[in-house]
Amino acid sequence: MMIKTTESMPTSAYAALDGGSYRSSSLTRGPWHPDHQHAGPPIALVCRSIESAAFKHGLTHLSRLTANLLRPVPIGDLKVEVNTDYAGRNAGHFSARLKSGDKDVASFTALAQREKDVKLPAALAGHPLPPAPQGPDDSPVAIFPFAGKQVGYADLVDTRVARGLCFNGPCAIWFRLRYPLVEDEKPSAYQRVAVAADSGNGISAILDFARYSFVNLDLTINLLRRPVGEWICLDARTGLGPHGCGLAESTLYDLQGLVGMATQSLSIRSRD
Repeated sequence: MMIKTTESMPTSAYAALDGGSYRSSSLTRGPWHPDHQHAGPPIALVCRSIESAAFKHGLTHLSRLTANLLRPVPIGDLKVEVNTDYAGRNAGHFSARLKSGDKDVASFTALAQREKDVKLPAALAGHPLPPAPQGPDDSPVAIFPFAGKQVGYADLVDTRVARGLCFNGPCAIWFRLRYPLVEDEKPSAYQRVAVAADSGNGISAILDFARYSFVNLDLTINLLRRPVGEWICLDARTGLGPHGCGLAESTLYDLQGLVGMATQSLSIRSRD
């Protein structure tokens, strides 16, 4: 971790205010603009509120979270609004909005399920589920190309290379939060996944970061079970179309093995 001499290090990504509002810290800063957040932390912030709404109905597994990123998320005060669209015996559907002032900066939908014990057959095709390519303890530190310039997302997360080269094509990177998402709270495993999953297009970048932007316009996370632990691994790859569009896909792991998938629709632009 690089030490900043001109900017103090915050103690969390967000501080809770009244009425579902939050104050962003510089730990949320992304690589595309110094005044804009990396989308991972605000997606995780909304995930936190959706988890709380689902838990009130006994729905404890967040199996899908989709974020539509409408505008850049500024580093400032944000408000989260969550609606319960339907809550039934087995599942619930939720929607949410992330607001900056009077503007929506992101909209969300989510599916939460009621967990229950089910005895499965001893032998199933494709099981046991595969592990990550390599564990975090055996993986070298990953350095993001935008790290060290200002306090930001690269300081928020501890990263390790499980396979390949970071920002140089398909690769697998472990992520762990160095700081709390919300001040004085321990983040849930779902929030840890959300913070990491939005980085798939970055870690698997196949374009020169200095010459191109490849911003994701959305993020969809699908989880087959509850993730566990502090470490989340993204095994990511990027595919580009010929007309400025692309797709990043990430296979998600925790220390117990495969946990889900994430996809991002990309907008490709030349910085020239």
